[in-house]
Amino acid sequence: QEQLVESGGGLVQPGGTLRLSCAASGFTFSRYDVSWYRQAPGKERELVAAITKRGVTNYRDSVKGRFTISRDNAKNTVYLQMNSLQPEDTAMYYCKAIGMYGQISWGQGTQVTVSS
Repeated sequence: QEQLVESGGGLVQPGGTLRLSCAASGFTFSRYDVSWYRQAPGKERELVAAITKRGVTNYRDSVKGRFTISRDNAKNTVYLQMNSLQPEDTAMYYCKAIGMYGQISWGQGTQVTVSS
């Protein structure tokens, strides 16, 4: 059974750092494009960063220069390094994987709260 599990969220002060992990099981992660999304209360889910099977990355403008997405296919894991966190980054963060045939898997999310 395909499964994605996010971890690494928590409470951090403005300017702080977190690294989120998205661990996959039940499928060959290296064949999937993977994205991080976030959803704040009362807002729509939005794309934060994405990485293709070949390692090409893209980011939403508001996180460029602060967030870095990477993958370790040997560990079946994708990471989101988040630096210089701001209160507006507060949200539930979700991992999404898309396979070569269009199959989609979502994780359950990990909460990130940026507050002093």
